Amino acid sequence: MKVQFTETILRDANQSLIATRMPFKEFEEILPELDKAGYYSLECWGGATFDSCLRYLSEDPWERLRKIKAACPNTKLQMLLRGQNLLGYKHYPDDVVRMFVKKSVENGIDIIRIFDALNDIRNIEVAVDETLKNGAIASGTICYTLSPIHDLESYVKLAKEMEKMGVQSICVKDMAGIMGPQDGYDLVKALKENVKVPVIVHTHSTTGLGPLTLQKVVEAGADVIDTAISCFSGGTAQPATETMAYALKQQGYEVGLDMDVLKKINDFFKPYREETLKSGLLNPVVLATSTDALNYQIPGGMLSNLVAQLTAQNKLDKLDEVLAETPRVREDLGYPPLVTPMSQMVGVQATANVLAGERYKNVSKEIKNYVKGEYGKAPGKINKDVQKLILGDEEPLKIRFADTLEPGFEKAKAEIGDKARSDEDVLSYIAFPAQAEAFFDKRQQKEENTVKYSIRRVD
Repeated sequence: MKVQFTETILRDANQSLIATRMPFKEFEEILPELDKAGYYSLECWGGATFDSCLRYLSEDPWERLRKIKAACPNTKLQMLLRGQNLLGYKHYPDDVVRMFVKKSVENGIDIIRIFDALNDIRNIEVAVDETLKNGAIASGTICYTLSPIHDLESYVKLAKEMEKMGVQSICVKDMAGIMGPQDGYDLVKALKENVKVPVIVHTHSTTGLGPLTLQKVVEAGADVIDTAISCFSGGTAQPATETMAYALKQQGYEVGLDMDVLKKINDFFKPYREETLKSGLLNPVVLATSTDALNYQIPGGMLSNLVAQLTAQNKLDKLDEVLAETPRVREDLGYPPLVTPMSQMVGVQATANVLAGERYKNVSKEIKNYVKGEYGKAPGKINKDVQKLILGDEEPLKIRFADTLEPGFEKAKAEIGDKARSDEDVLSYIAFPAQAEAFFDKRQQKEENTVKYSIRRVD
């Protein structure tokens, strides 16, 4: 049996360990080797990469994608898409979702892993449909979580609905690393018995379960697993690519990876890892095994951001209180899986509750919108007292929120005007208006300075 690998160094490992702060220049040189390694895919876009490029790295995320595609013509490029949320923190109109998917494929994406934070299948339908229309692979994604309302039967039902929708694979996304080996085995076995498309498993090493779980899901028939090159693996990132390949080869599986090339890749990233440790960008806290996560279920990217936020406020001593408050907030909100954007929303609310010394004294706009139903249907029942506190007498939505939205692409195009030079620029503006505008202004200024410098040299 052959097991294939998706490498996460360019997206999720980067996001989980160093809050997606790796500039393109730091990995440009190694891209040809990544293309030679024999991966099923390179996860290189989506998630928080888009926001980080604009906000922190002064990079055009679309240009980054095109450059990666040019350097990796032989390996499928993969992105993570939050369904109707795209890459932002709210739902967008259907025309925007379709344009974003279309442009993602045009600029180099081959596989779109599509999920909804609440596992509300209504919120992935448009993205799946547009992915298929544009000839890319639509990977329907189950957000794995533990709660009184999430069980094997519910996950199998969700997978069947996705398969009927037309997805070409099913991914189990265990964003907090809480899926145990037996749970993983049972789930993958059930999926393989009930759906015909390939099954992919994504997990994290946060709790230490990651490598054990990946080994067991392969035994159950998983077709693809997500891993990270070893020097950026472990902790809140994925299990190590080389370690998993080595272990599975010993068991007689065909892994299809070139171990010599993997060593070149790992050796290339080692100096950058040391730099991030010295600068503090890579906090040793996120490299440790944290079994407490089996209780609070915080994903890697969320944990690293919580640490960064509390550190910035000189409140890192409150981390344990925030982690303890997180599952209580989650229960109040009907047990949403802790995946972006719900992970950030629940984490921010838990932090606000702790720092204010009073629960729900301060409630974010996002949490209010969630309780209204603007993110989809809550998996379970929202605490009535909390709902009353937040909404008063207002009734939550009964329909898909996107059905209430007017088309948005042309309106945004008119708003941004000449600052946007392409449809891609318009999409950047729609996703992150302030950050995109600031980026466009810097881009213009840089070009004007370059022209002035060239003229002076000629003179």
